[in-house]
Amino acid sequence: MTTTAAASGPVPGALLKIGLWAAQIIVFVLFILFGSMKLFMPVDKLAAMWVWPGQVPIWFLHLTGILDVAGGIGVLLPATMRIQPRLTVYAALGCTLLQIVAIIFHFSRGEAAAVPLNIVLLALSVFILRERSKYAPIAPRQ
Repeated sequence: MTTTAAASGPVPGALLKIGLWAAQIIVFVLFILFGSMKLFMPVDKLAAMWVWPGQVPIWFLHLTGILDVAGGIGVLLPATMRIQPRLTVYAALGCTLLQIVAIIFHFSRGEAAAVPLNIVLLALSVFILRERSKYAPIAPRQ
């Protein structure tokens, strides 16, 4: 996407820009936090907080941690640095898909109590995906 293409679309309002940056920071913080916990906390401590980490293979737990950290970084860093900012949209898509899978996973295991957080993260990810791809794209650095 070129600067001209980004500038030729509808001009987003200040409130939308503030909301988007806030959503991106929240998603970044939460995905990094949860991903780091899955990667670095002992499984028994995680299982005391959430049931499922003690019931899945360690590779699955670490994979979800890596995906969380990658999604969190991808949602914020490319947009902030304005280097390949379209990667923010792809990261938001990945975060959206990850939350859909997490909701299905938790419901399938009877862990409905875990789902509200996933729904909030899903809503924030969809908001970032939609708005950064259509209404408030970030122009790459010149």
